Amino acid sequence: MFFGREDILQKLDALLGKHVASLVTCRGRRRIGKSTLIERFANNNDARFIKIEGVRPTERTSNETELRSFAEQLALQTDAESSLPDNWLSAFKRLDHEIKDDVLTVVLLDEISWMGRYDDLFADSIKIAWDNMWKKHDRLILVLCGSVSSWIKEHIVDSSAFVGRRSCDLVVRELPLKECVKFWGREVERVDLKEIVDVLSVTGGVPRYLEEVNPSLSAEENIRRMAFSHDGVLRNDFDEMFNDVITKQPDFTAKVLHCLVDGPRTAAEVARKLKLCKGGRITDALERLVEAGFVMSDKGKNPETGEELRENRYRMSDNYCRFYLKFVEPAKAVIDRDEYEFAGLDALENVDSVMGLAFENLVVNNYHELVPYLHLKGTVITSAAPYLRRGSNAKRGRKGCQVDLLVQTRKSLCFVEVKRKKEITRAIIDEMNSKISAVKRPDGMSAFVALVYFGSLSPVVAADGYFSAIVPFRKLLGI
Repeated sequence: MFFGREDILQKLDALLGKHVASLVTCRGRRRIGKSTLIERFANNNDARFIKIEGVRPTERTSNETELRSFAEQLALQTDAESSLPDNWLSAFKRLDHEIKDDVLTVVLLDEISWMGRYDDLFADSIKIAWDNMWKKHDRLILVLCGSVSSWIKEHIVDSSAFVGRRSCDLVVRELPLKECVKFWGREVERVDLKEIVDVLSVTGGVPRYLEEVNPSLSAEENIRRMAFSHDGVLRNDFDEMFNDVITKQPDFTAKVLHCLVDGPRTAAEVARKLKLCKGGRITDALERLVEAGFVMSDKGKNPETGEELRENRYRMSDNYCRFYLKFVEPAKAVIDRDEYEFAGLDALENVDSVMGLAFENLVVNNYHELVPYLHLKGTVITSAAPYLRRGSNAKRGRKGCQVDLLVQTRKSLCFVEVKRKKEITRAIIDEMNSKISAVKRPDGMSAFVALVYFGSLSPVVAADGYFSAIVPFRKLLGI
C-alpha cells in the first residue's frame, strides 16, 4: 500500500535529467517507508534496482558479519561472487563491477549505520568508492539510507568529506493526513469520523502502522488488536525501534523522552524534571530524539519582537510513542500473558488529555495543509509553531499565554486554537480573547483567530463571526 510522497518522488525524478551520477541521502523514522519509497522510484522509471541492507547489530554481529551479508545480498541480485570481501573497499569494488553504464541503476544501501557500525573508516571508504568508482557511472543513483538519522547527518550530511558530492538529502516524515485516510479505502465513506481520528491519534501518519488497520473493524478493536495483544505491532515495535535508532546513551535518552509524555518542555524543564543540572547531555539527548523522528523542536519566533525565541520547546511529535509510553508500556507484562482486558479507550486513565495532545500533533504536524484555510496562501510565513509564555509571579506581572499554533507573517499573527472536545461552547471565545490580550502586538501588526476542531460546535460560535476561519478536522482529512 503506497500513498503520497509525490514531493519526494519529484525531487528524485529531477535527478534523471542529469548527465552525471547522483549521491542521495535518505533518513527518517523507522517504519516510515524510506526503502519502499526508493524502490517505488526505481520501479516507476524501469530502473535496475539493487538493495543491500545492513545487519541489525547484536552481541554476535561484527564487521565480518556485515561484509559477508553485503557480499551475499549482492550475489543474490547480480552475477557477483559471494565470498567474503577483505574490506569495505573490496566490497564496494565488487558492487562497482555490477553497475552497467547503459542501464539506469538505483542502488540502495539501507540501514547504512548498521553496515558501518564496526569500522571507523566506513564513511571514508564510501567517499573513496564514490570519488574513484561510482561517480563515473552517469546513469547511477546511489542512495544511502537509514533510520539512525544522527549517524547519516554526522558522517555524511554534515561531513566536510562529502561537501559538493551529495545531490540531495531526503528527510521522510509522516504521511500527510489526506494520504493517511487512503488506508481505509472505499470504506472511508462508511466509517464514522471519530473512528479515523482515534486511530490516527494512536498511530500518527506512519505507513507501517496504518497498513495494519482493518477498515471493517472499529477503532477500538483495531487498537486492541494492534496495541493490547502480545503479538500486536504497536505492542512490540517500540523497544526494537528505540534500541535500533538510539545508539548513544539509550537508557538516559529514554528517560528524557518520558519527560515529554505529558506535554512540551524546554531543556531546562527536562533537567528540573530529572533533578539534574541543565547541560549538554540533556540537549544532546533531545537532539537525538529529534533526529530519530520522535520529537520536534518548535523553533518559533517571539510575536512581540519578531526575534527567535531564546529557548526551544521540545514536543513529542510521534503519537505512537506517547500512546505506547502512557498506556502500553505500563501493562506489558499483563498484555504478554494475554490477561489484559481492554475495555475501550474511555476506560484508560487520563485518555482525554492524551488524545487531546495527539489531536494537536495531527494538526501542528500538518500545518501546511491548514494554511489555505487560514486565508494565508501566497503569504510569506515567517514562523509557525506552538507558543507559550509563562506568566509573571509579580503582583502586576504579565499574564501567561499558550497558543496551540501561532502562524506569523510580516504583517499578521494568526492564533490557531486546536480543540478536540465533545461540545465546544462559546467559552472558547473568551478563552481566545484572553490569549490575544496577553500578547503585545507591534504597531501595524494585525491579529486573526482560527479554530480547528473535532466535536460538536455550538451554533452560537459559528454564527458569532469572531473566528476568521473555522476549520472542521474533516477538511484536513479531505473527506
